[in-house]
Amino acid sequence: MAVIKAAEFAWPRMEAPDLDEMEEFLTHFGLIRAERTATALYMRGTDDHHHLHVTQKGGTKFIGFAYHAEDEEDLKRLTKLPGASDIETLDEPGGGRRVRLTEPNGYQIEVVAGQKRCEPVRVVRDEQNTAREPGRRVGRVLRLGSSPTSIQRIGHGVLGSPKVTETVAWFRETLGMIRSDDVYAGAKDNIIGSFNRLDRGDAYVDHHVFFCNHNTKAGLHHVSYEVQDIDCVFQDHEYLERLGKYDHVWGIGRHLLGSQVYDYWSDPWGRVHERWADTDRLNAGDGGNLVSAEEGLRSQWGDGPPERFIGHTSP
Repeated sequence: MAVIKAAEFAWPRMEAPDLDEMEEFLTHFGLIRAERTATALYMRGTDDHHHLHVTQKGGTKFIGFAYHAEDEEDLKRLTKLPGASDIETLDEPGGGRRVRLTEPNGYQIEVVAGQKRCEPVRVVRDEQNTAREPGRRVGRVLRLGSSPTSIQRIGHGVLGSPKVTETVAWFRETLGMIRSDDVYAGAKDNIIGSFNRLDRGDAYVDHHVFFCNHNTKAGLHHVSYEVQDIDCVFQDHEYLERLGKYDHVWGIGRHLLGSQVYDYWSDPWGRVHERWADTDRLNAGDGGNLVSAEEGLRSQWGDGPPERFIGHTSP
């Protein structure tokens, strides 16, 4: 039985040598400054979370992921684990309390309770007419707004690891994640990737909140954010391309596992960030699958993943 069942993905925490440059990238990417100090940058989306991305001034290190707990009772349970911190008061914007853990690859996992919530940012988007529902937008024409379009919320984080089985077991046993799809190569017990979702009982959640894929070197593979609709993915792909400042990694396409329409970009130090729209949503009763790499890691449309995406990690 899992120690706790995490409630939500909270943020990635990483370093950057230039906070101005990082803020510029994340603003073009669609995030909004929540707060900034002399040593750290906190960026939010349009939902009610105080922030969805944390960058500390430093080198180019990936520090780890944070997850929201249901309440402080969950934090108390986590403090009993080997190597866990005591419950700490977060001395940074947004506040709250946390316990810090270390997952099998050595990255920090923060579990947070009681963080400040903010007023959501209202976003107006036009409905799209479809062949089945041609009257969803009647009496007015569609004119898209300007870019960058806004990020709504955080979606998932992905680690590359030489220890996929051990890493996935830790996230399931510690944070209560459950299998959506395990991906094998060759023999069915040779798991090279694992898509895991939150266990919120009957409530429906994203197809995955955590993916671990095999890599000889551990590190951040990418972090992922949901935009308002598919137009935002295409519109801001062109916007970022026109800027000519950032490295486009992969996309646009539609995944098979998870079904998101995706687009991947690197920040100035090579950390991959994904913008997506439209995910599958499952609950605890929907079970999980075992699929081959040939089947599971392809796209339903769009080019297949380039080798530099498959083999990427940011330590």
